[in-house]
Amino acid sequence: MNAPQLSVIIPVYNEQETLPALFARLYPALDALGVAYEVLFINDGSRDRSAALLKDQFQVRPDVTRVILFNTNCGQHMAIIAGFEYCRGERVVTLDADLQNPPEEIGKLLAAMDQGHDYVGSIRQTREDSLWRHVASKLMNGLRERITKIRMTDQGCMLRAYSRSIVKAIVSTREVSTYIPALAYTFAANPTEVAVAHAERAAGESKYSMYKLIRLNFDLVTGFSVVPLQMFSLAGIALSLASAGFVVFLAIRRIIVGPEAEGLFTLFGINFLLIGILLFGIGLLGEYVGRIYQQVRERPRFTIQAILEQREEN
Repeated sequence: MNAPQLSVIIPVYNEQETLPALFARLYPALDALGVAYEVLFINDGSRDRSAALLKDQFQVRPDVTRVILFNTNCGQHMAIIAGFEYCRGERVVTLDADLQNPPEEIGKLLAAMDQGHDYVGSIRQTREDSLWRHVASKLMNGLRERITKIRMTDQGCMLRAYSRSIVKAIVSTREVSTYIPALAYTFAANPTEVAVAHAERAAGESKYSMYKLIRLNFDLVTGFSVVPLQMFSLAGIALSLASAGFVVFLAIRRIIVGPEAEGLFTLFGINFLLIGILLFGIGLLGEYVGRIYQQVRERPRFTIQAILEQREEN
């Protein structure tokens, strides 16, 4: 396979119901672009027939199809990192396998790159998601932008385009836990966003539960900023000053009024509040320490079972 101009990276995890429709739409859309391309599927430890379907598709289009098979489930972002390490294109596009972002929209991202942008994000024009996902997305976007100063209108849309230089920079970081679109934004010299279509998931279920979304945003916040620690430190200073003032007030009141039993439960309430804030701070500190723990172990981020690709003939 000669070095292509475009690499399309698609993580796959238990997507046997959507893969046939993806194949039927993806390859015609890429053929219509008129550029040399490759499609790199990363099977992220699927437990259904996804791996078999990817193998069949490789046999149908071996000239432009490559498949990486993980030993176990490593997560969507590790699958994309693996794609970044093995892709060959000068431009790299990431795409979900669920067809919520139509592959026909890839041309919009490439057109933006033709205008000189090195990183192109996407904004879903009409989100076909549940109400709680809309609300959670807006809240998380606002929190992330205030803390990290990373401006992404729609951080949940995986359809994105990266220049080769940004892909190399991301791979070189060797981070165990990161949020790829935000990391790419920090490396980009001329980023932009384009509006793309969005559709309901045709089949299967979303792999992102509420817990996983919360974990993702913890990674995003703690991986790109120490502001939460600074905010907690400032809160600790403020509470310490307030507590000192309250103690002085109680001492003066005791001198003037004398000992009294009233207000005991108020003190309990204040004490429980301070304990809750303290436990939150310990958990926040533990999040940063946990990231350090994961990084210093230097374990492989993913393990590859096999790679299906057409070898060059000498």
